[in-house]
Amino acid sequence: MAEKVQKVGVDRTTGFLYYIDKQGDVSRAKMARGGKKGGKPEKVQKVGVKKEKGYLYYLDKKGDISRAKMVNA
Repeated sequence: MAEKVQKVGVDRTTGFLYYIDKQGDVSRAKMARGGKKGGKPEKVQKVGVKKEKGYLYYLDKKGDISRAKMVNA
């Protein structure tokens, strides 16, 4: 199961893909739709989460950073 790492409370906008970048900050990029190219990524909020190996970090439904243990099949 997932565990909450950091409470951030990011409000999502439709049409954007939200993710945790290499620096541990929340970033977003415009999604490609109908032959149009996507946009360049932009930082939404600086958090600076230290990532551990073997975990997948993501933005959960409440806009907070969570992580789940990866299963190597």
